[in-house]
Parts: sequence; C-alpha cells; structure tokens
Amino acid sequence: MSTKRLLFGLNVPASAAPGADPAAAAVAAERLGYDFVATSDHPCGDSPTFETWTMLAWMAAATSRISVASRVLGVPYRNPAMVAKMAETLQRLSGGRLILGLGGGYSDDEFRAFGLPVPSARDKVDGLADAIRIARGLWSQPRFSYAGRIHRTDAAQLTPKPQRPIPIWLGTFGPRALAVTGRLADGWIPSLGFAPPDVAVAMRRRVLDAAVAAGRDPDEITCAYHLSVRVQDTVRGDDDPAAEPVAGPPDALVERFLGYVRSGFTAFSVALAGPDADAQREVFAQQVIPAVRAAA
Repeated sequence: MSTKRLLFGLNVPASAAPGADPAAAAVAAERLGYDFVATSDHPCGDSPTFETWTMLAWMAAATSRISVASRVLGVPYRNPAMVAKMAETLQRLSGGRLILGLGGGYSDDEFRAFGLPVPSARDKVDGLADAIRIARGLWSQPRFSYAGRIHRTDAAQLTPKPQRPIPIWLGTFGPRALAVTGRLADGWIPSLGFAPPDVAVAMRRRVLDAAVAAGRDPDEITCAYHLSVRVQDTVRGDDDPAAEPVAGPPDALVERFLGYVRSGFTAFSVALAGPDADAQREVFAQQVIPAVRAAA
C-alpha cells in the first residue's frame, strides 16, 4: 500500500440548472473533510452549465481550506499563456489551493460548435505539451520565449510569479499523451469510464516508465482516479469492475477503493450518483474515506 496520504476530492457538477449551488457544495465538502473539489470543462451543450474557470473561482472564494481542481480544462479552448496567467491569479487569491488539470479536449463537436479549429489527435497532444512548457516558463522566467509546434510566446512577461508551485494534472489516455504526462506533469487523472481498472494499471505503467526515461522520480507523480460512486445498501448485481457507478454499502466501497490503492492510485475524484447525492457525500466522507485511509 502507498505511504502517501490519500487525497479524496468531490466532483461538483458544472450544472447551472435551477437550484444548483456549486459554492454551497464546496462549503459542504470542506466541512466534511474532502481535500479538493473538481469540475469538468464542457462549455457547449443544451444542458445549462457554468463556465468552469469562473465556477472554480466562485468555489474558492466561498471556502478557505479545500483545493479546487479543473478536471480537466480543454487546452484548445483557451490560449495557454492566458491560462498560465489565470492560474497564477487564482492560486494567489485562493492562498495556494489550485490544482490545474489540463487535457487535449476530446469533443470535436464542441470545437466546431464554438467556431474553433478542430485539432488532430497529434495536435491535441503536442498542444498539451506546449501548454505545460509555456505555463512553467512563464511562472519561472522573467521573459519567456517559446516556439512550439502549436503554441508560442515571444519574450512574455508574467508578473507576479506564483508564490508556490501550481500542480498540473493531466487527463490523458493515448500512448503519446501518457508519455507527455510522465515527462512533464505532476499528476495523472484518468476516468474509470475511459480507463477501467485493468486498463488503467497498464496506462499508469506507461506514465511511470516515461517519467523514468525523462530522469524523473515516478513517485513525484500523483496518480488520481475519477469515478462515479453510489452508496447504497446492496452491491450492484454485476461484478463488472468497469461498470459505473461503483455501488454498494460503505464496507464494500472501502474494499473497492483499497483495490485502487493497491494498483497505485493515491488520489480520487468522486462523483456521487443519484438524486440524494448530498446525503451520500456525507456518508462517503464519514464511513468510507476514514476506513480507506486507516487500512491503507
């Protein structure tokens, strides 16, 4: 089992439907002892949603301890140098509580709908690598020039600089993107829906191998797992480890999460499923998280 302190995050939907209150959800998560709140980034669609970055700032302003995480920002939606500036500001105003999650952006339909160029698979991965290098350069150098295949800067000055490191987690799945994660990122956050447990183990190995090849300590990379969970009286009828939500009573969920820990995951982003999600987040915080930590 891991010697790292396990992190548990609560997914806060970006829904802007009547009654949605992401700030109240973040306050509740902080009170219950979750380590971070996270939200995804899908600006286009017929369901009412908040814009992710604005929502993260709103949740950070309503809280004082809990971290806020983008899970994950689609790099092609926003200029990477501007994202670096946005991240420094949110990190500073929140007292160092930002986890900057980035991804290549998988929904080509969203790019088309918003009039954005549709990147190829190669462009998404190369652009993601450029974005990380640009952010790190702007955060650390007085004037930063960078000529990537997709993104560039020219003697860019970002002032002030971050007062403390801003962790960058990537939501990646393909071989080239996993290699970028190992070479450049601080964390990896796949979703169970795209990376079932057996597949995620193999993907994680690609990430760590790439880290070693780049001369990095693989233990420096936080491996997080995003999954949908439902706390209920009975274990779901099938035994498919790839099925979501992962459902069952607290003791069964503890065993499932311990299995993920044994596979090398030390952080979890949990989306609680069902109309009683508010009640579930309390049960999960009080009966599942402490038991997993004690056993791990």
